[in-house]
Formats: sequence, structure tokens, C-alpha cells
Amino acid sequence: MQSSALAWRQLPSNQPESLYRKRRRPSDLALKAIINAAAALTVITLVGIIAYILFRGVPYLSWTFLSTPYSETNMNNRGILPMIINTLYMVVISLAIAAPVGIASAIYLTQYAKQGRLVKTIRFTTEILSGIPSIIFGLFGYTVFCILFRLGTSILAGALTMTICILPTIVRTTEESLLAVPPSYKEGAMALGAGKLRVVMGIVLPCAMPGVLTAVVLAMGRIVGESAALLYTSGLAYHMPGSGWENIVGHTLDSGRTLTLHLYQTAMQAATPDAFHVAFATASVLLILVFLLNVLAGVLSRVFKKG
Repeated sequence: MQSSALAWRQLPSNQPESLYRKRRRPSDLALKAIINAAAALTVITLVGIIAYILFRGVPYLSWTFLSTPYSETNMNNRGILPMIINTLYMVVISLAIAAPVGIASAIYLTQYAKQGRLVKTIRFTTEILSGIPSIIFGLFGYTVFCILFRLGTSILAGALTMTICILPTIVRTTEESLLAVPPSYKEGAMALGAGKLRVVMGIVLPCAMPGVLTAVVLAMGRIVGESAALLYTSGLAYHMPGSGWENIVGHTLDSGRTLTLHLYQTAMQAATPDAFHVAFATASVLLILVFLLNVLAGVLSRVFKKG
């Protein structure tokens, strides 16, 4: 009895002895080593690809390269300004259609619709759409928008195709952000007499705004980096839009290649001496643009969380 009491007194008061001793099994150590090796291999591969592209492309970046038109015949005129403008057209038109529709759909599915088989079916089909290869969207857009609607290979046809591509991403991400808002916020506001619309637009949506902005920025990144769907729909022209409001609006009905299509087209021109230099420089611009979009998403999320 005394020996057990002495043993109990010898134990530290702040660190009680565990009933189970920690044993390092060989299988645990092997699994940890495999996980660490896989993570290190992924990081090394990503850093290697980015470093290789920037190493090959950054030396050829200049203000002239970013602010002048492109010509396949004039070796001194290899700018990407028309492609930058076409990419901006694609982003603005696609988001102007997909963002309101996607956010409104997510609000209806989470706040107004009766949670039943119909809502489950819509969510299931939305997830299926988000996993469809983009080349299929391109074939659909070419058949419907270019041929059936007689838009031809144009920026507008490409933007409508990209609207269908990014709509599932906006709907699902916004829906998850709205569902993450604590129900007590909505219940408390409705208990004070606020209407349904006021609660949704004044409380639920502002709380979910960081996730909504993340969805929009993710969709923007996909538009910037898409090539397969636009290859069939937007075309490969590289001329600048004319001056004047009519020409600016009318340029949406013209064929126009984006930065990704320009990268693809120049990389295929192996006979041209500086083709790979232009391709790597364009790829560097795309990497920097996607990086800036991710930074913008993080900054906006922090701003809205503080607000």
C-alpha cells in the first residue's frame, strides 16, 4: 500500500502517465515517409515547371512585347496586345453572364427551394457538368452558338461557351459558402421581424461573400487558362479592335485568339525562328496573371472577413 502511494507521488502532477505507451510501428514510419516523399515530389515538380517557364520566357518580356500588335510576317512586330484585349473581352462577357446567374441559382437552391429530390438532382447534374472535359464544351459551343445561332467563330461565341464551362464552379462554390453561414444568424434576424429577402441579401450573402469571390476568381482563372473550348468557338484571329464605341462592341462578333490560344498557335509554328521565345514569354504572362488572380482572391477574402 505504501509502495503504491510512493509511486503515485513520484508522478508529475501536470503530466499524467498515459495508459498506453506510444509505439512507433514500422508501417506507420513507412507510410509517413511515402507521404512526405509524395509531397516533396509534387512541390519540386511544380517549382521546376514554373522556374523553367519563367527562365525561358521572362528574358523576352518587355513593354513593347505587351503593348504592340502581332504580325506573323514582320519579325520585329511580335506583341501580344490583341490577345490581351481578347482575353479581357472573354473574361468580362463570361463573368457578366455567369456570375449573376450562378449566384442567384445558389441562393435559390440553399435559401428558397424545398430540399428534396429536385434539388439533389440539380446538384448532382451540376457536379457532373463541372467534370466534363472542356473539349466537349467546345464542340457543343461550336454546334450551338457558331452554327445554330449563326455567330460564327467569334469572341461572343467563345464567351457563351465559357459561361457554360464556369457556371457549375460558381454555383457549387457559392452554394457551399452559403451553407457554411451559421443558421443562427438567419434565425435571429427573422425573429426580429426581418423579411426573407432582407435576411438573405443583408446577412447571409455578405457573410458568404469571401466564398462567392473565391468562386468568381476561380472562374476567372479558368477563363484565362482555357484553350480547348475556345479553339472551336473564338477563332485564331489577332487583329486589334477599331476605335469608337461601335467598333469596340462590334469586335465581340469578330474572331479573336486569347493568350492561351496564342501560346498554342505560336508553339506549333516550329519553322519560325522566334516561335518558342514568343510562346514561353506568353506562358510567363499567363503564369503571372494567374498568380495575381490568386493573390487578389486572398486579399478580397481577408477584407470581407474583417468587414
